Amino acid sequence: FTGAYCLNPFNGERVPIFVADFVLMEYGTGAVMAVPAHDRRDFDFARKYDLPIRVVVQPADRETTDTAPAEAYVDPGVLVDSGPFSGMDSQAAKEAIIAHAEQQGFGKARTTYRLRDWGISRQRYWGTPIPVIHCHRCGIVPVPEKDLPVVLPGTDTPDGSHAPLHRQEKFYSTTCPECGEAARRETDTMDTFVESSWYFARYTSPRSTVTPIDPEAAGYWLPVDQYIGGVEHAILHLLYSRFFTRVLRDLGYLAIDEPFANLLTQGMVIKDGAKMSKSKGNVVDPNDLINTYGADTVRLFSLFAAPPERDLEWNAQGVDGASRFLNKVNRLIRNNLDCFDSVPLPEADTLNPPSRLLHRRIHQTIKRVSDNIEKNFHFNTAISAVMELVNQATALTAESREELHPGVLRPCLETVLLLLFPMVPHFCEELWELTGHDQSMDHAAWPGFDPAAAREDELTVVVQVNGKVRSRLTVAADIDNELLRQQALADERIRHFMAGKQAKKIIVVQGKLVNIVI
Repeated sequence: FTGAYCLNPFNGERVPIFVADFVLMEYGTGAVMAVPAHDRRDFDFARKYDLPIRVVVQPADRETTDTAPAEAYVDPGVLVDSGPFSGMDSQAAKEAIIAHAEQQGFGKARTTYRLRDWGISRQRYWGTPIPVIHCHRCGIVPVPEKDLPVVLPGTDTPDGSHAPLHRQEKFYSTTCPECGEAARRETDTMDTFVESSWYFARYTSPRSTVTPIDPEAAGYWLPVDQYIGGVEHAILHLLYSRFFTRVLRDLGYLAIDEPFANLLTQGMVIKDGAKMSKSKGNVVDPNDLINTYGADTVRLFSLFAAPPERDLEWNAQGVDGASRFLNKVNRLIRNNLDCFDSVPLPEADTLNPPSRLLHRRIHQTIKRVSDNIEKNFHFNTAISAVMELVNQATALTAESREELHPGVLRPCLETVLLLLFPMVPHFCEELWELTGHDQSMDHAAWPGFDPAAAREDELTVVVQVNGKVRSRLTVAADIDNELLRQQALADERIRHFMAGKQAKKIIVVQGKLVNIVI
C-alpha cells in the first residue's frame, strides 16, 4: 500500500492505491481500477491483503447479501449498488457508464492494442525452413521464388549442442542467388505457430499442388463453425491466425475476415491447485477409477465437475456422486417398465396436475440441455438439468404414481435417456434396450422441444429497490410490463422500503425483474 488515495470520479469515494506485480506498465496507463468481486486476480489480491470486496454485478435472480463472495463473479449480469446504473444489464451499463464519463468530462472510450514483436526463429528441426541465405558479400538474401519451397532434409538424432539443421552441411551449403559465391542457408526454422496459424485453410484443399489454398474450396468450408482449443493458446495462436487470415484474404486466397465463427477455450485438469505433470508427481491415471466405477461414470463426473472453459480440480470423491446418480436413473427406469406399453400422450389440457407438471418439466429440460450443449458446451449444467428432471420424476412416482398418466411418464423416462446419451452412452444404451427399443440409440432422434408445453402458468419476479432485492412477486406468466410495475409498487414490503418516496425510474426485465430507483 502506497499510503496514497485517488478519487473515484463516479461517486467521489477515496480509493487506496497499491503497487502489484501483476499490473503491466504497457497495459493502458500502467494503472488499473481493481474490481475484486469481478476479476479473479483482483479477488486473490484483495483476499490476501484483507481488502473490501464489493459486489456490483450479480445474476438477475440472485438476492443481494452483505456476505463476502466466495469467488469472483465474472459473467454478465445486472448491476447492483451502482448508483443510477443499478438494475441495468452489465453489457448495456458499460456503454451508459462510458457515456456518463464523456458527458462529465473525466473520461472517454479508447481502444487499447496489446501487440508485441514476434520472434519466429527456432533452433529445431520440425518447423518451416526460413527461406533466406546468408552471403558474406550480399548479406541476407531471400531464396528466389522459383526455388521455393525449401524442403527439410533427412536428419539424425539431435544431441542438443546445435540446431539440428546446423549439422546438415548438404542442407546449409549453397550459393548466393545474387553473386554466385559460396553462402550458407539459414538453419533456424520458423516457430510452429506459423504453420498452426493457417492450417485450417490448407485443410480445405489438402491435395492442391498449384496453390497452397484453393479459393473455391476455402469459400465452401470457411470460416470454421466451431473452434476448440486449450487455454494456453487463447492469445498468441488466435491472434496470429487472425493475422494470417487477413493476409490470405488480401492475397486472394480467402474471402473471409475472421477464421472462426465460434470459439471454445478449454481449461486444464488440475490437482491440488496445480496443473498435472509427471515432474510434479500429481498425474492421476483415470483407469483406476474406470476399473472401479466404469467408463461412463468417470466420464459423467469429468463433465459435471466444471464448465469446459474453467479448470477442473480433480477430486476422486466426486465420482461417488456420479455413481449414485446413475444408480438412481437405473432404479427409476426399472421400477416403471410397465409405462413403456404403447400409450398415446393425451391432450395437455386434459392432464391432471401431477402429469401436467411432469409434462412441463420434460420440455423445460429439453430446452435447457439443448441450449447448454449447442450454445456453450456447458455439459455440467446440462447434466444438472437432467438431474432435476430425474428428481422430479422420482418424487412424483413415489407420491402420485397412480395419478401419473403413462403417456407422460414414458416420454419422461425416454427423454432422460436420450439427453444423457451423449455423456453416458453405454449406460443409456443398455436401459434403452431394456425398455423394449429394437434400434440402437444412435438412430434415435433428439427429443423435440414444445415451447407451449414448457410455458409456466406462473412466474416468480424479483423486485429490487435501488438494486437490492426487497421482495418477490408470484404473477401470471403472461403479465404485461405495466401491470407488473403496478403490482411491484403496490407490494407492502416495497412500499415499506420506499418510505413514501417517489420512484425516479422503474426498470422491468420482463418475467424476471423489477428494479425501482428512488
